Amino acid sequence: MDRVIFHIDVNSAFLSWSAVKRLREDPGALDLRTVPSAVGGDVKTRHGVITAKSIPAKRFGVKTGEPVMTALRKCPELILVPSDFKTYREYSRAFIAILKTYSPVLEQVSIDEAFLDMTGLLDGPPEDTAKQIRDEIRTKLSFTVNVGISSNKLLAKMASDFEKPDKTHTLWPSEVPEKMWPLPVGQLFGCGGATAERLAGFGIRTIGDAAGTDPKILKSILGDRAGAYILRSANGISTSPVHTEHADAKSYSNERTMSEDITELNYEQKAPEILSGLSKSVSRRMQRDGVKAQTVGVIVKTGEFRRHTRQMTLARPTNDEAVLLSTSEELMHALLFGPGGLFAEGQVLRLVGVSAANLTSGTYEQVSLFDWAAEREAEEAEKAAEAEKAVREKTAAEAERAAAAAKRDAAEKEARKKAAAEKAAAEAERAAREKAEERQKKRSARLDEMMKHIRTRFGEGAVTRGAEQDGEKRK
Repeated sequence: MDRVIFHIDVNSAFLSWSAVKRLREDPGALDLRTVPSAVGGDVKTRHGVITAKSIPAKRFGVKTGEPVMTALRKCPELILVPSDFKTYREYSRAFIAILKTYSPVLEQVSIDEAFLDMTGLLDGPPEDTAKQIRDEIRTKLSFTVNVGISSNKLLAKMASDFEKPDKTHTLWPSEVPEKMWPLPVGQLFGCGGATAERLAGFGIRTIGDAAGTDPKILKSILGDRAGAYILRSANGISTSPVHTEHADAKSYSNERTMSEDITELNYEQKAPEILSGLSKSVSRRMQRDGVKAQTVGVIVKTGEFRRHTRQMTLARPTNDEAVLLSTSEELMHALLFGPGGLFAEGQVLRLVGVSAANLTSGTYEQVSLFDWAAEREAEEAEKAAEAEKAVREKTAAEAERAAAAAKRDAAEKEARKKAAAEKAAAEAERAAREKAEERQKKRSARLDEMMKHIRTRFGEGAVTRGAEQDGEKRK
């Protein structure tokens, strides 16, 4: 039986939920969804970032994650409303409750989106059931959703991002060349702006370009993992199941919500202590229960309340705190700083978590020392390569900062030089003026002395100044 997966995404969730609340409290209020409006930042000071925007605001180029002041320059008439997380949680719970009536296999990806596995549950075309979901949510909750339909999660997610709002779209594997390949590669789910820019530098501008690129070329550009992911995704390949809450119970995890967002600037200051505490908690619980995990993962939730994960399968199961910590640090670095990393996208972290899955009791654990040694050697080599790459990137970044600093210093030096020259010119002009005035005073004094001498010898009327003559004539 072919799989049928739905991806349901609330249209402009935070903005829509704020608008619905306003209309519920005042039916005559302006519907924020019909005008350029946005949620985010401090409404009074107009600082912070945009966390959600209306579709009319999007037409002005307003983007999620950009500074409020930048958005206001694009759209001076933009209406700003503050965040209201209590309302968001209320509508999110109601939204998920409706979805659960359609399928018991539900995976909530974030506060405003979820996957449903509808395989074997449909009595007719999937589009009919998608319309029922949209209609019920619109009627009962007063906001709209998009529904993407396909045979796997990746394509369902891509389909739901097509034309909005309140639409149903399909993206079956047979429709990929027509509907997905012409799109810019940056619109491929999991391909961030930095990755798209890097690919564009090699002439890979559309998803179709990526789908037809030699795997070796993609891996040489992005690295083995990222290159393989882009190739599979561009060809519409995904085998990820819809994870239910029951499946999640077969793992150990611990999460921490931040009192202050983690950013790229404060990551090194805050993250190590947090990851250490989370790894210790997970390790202690596993050791208490006598289990080990083959897979270690990290979880983050961004400022947009979207959940992101990264996992690694270990060479041998573990419940050792140090192993969990080193692995989680490595995964977190790849998730945040790697190709298409979240920090490159300007995201901040509201939540951080560490997980351990694929559990074993460890009672009869066996491992080939030769295989283990080879795997460890490969891992160490990979870590060394990553470390060398990080050093190169850090050195390049430092060189770039040094060049920028030198440029600033040169500009400041030139400005100081120009100011000094202007000051010297002004001083010289003042000195010349004072000298000329002094010469004039001396000439006038000599003339007065000569006139006095003549008047003493030949009489007062013997000589007069020009100004004195003019006065006599007027008389």
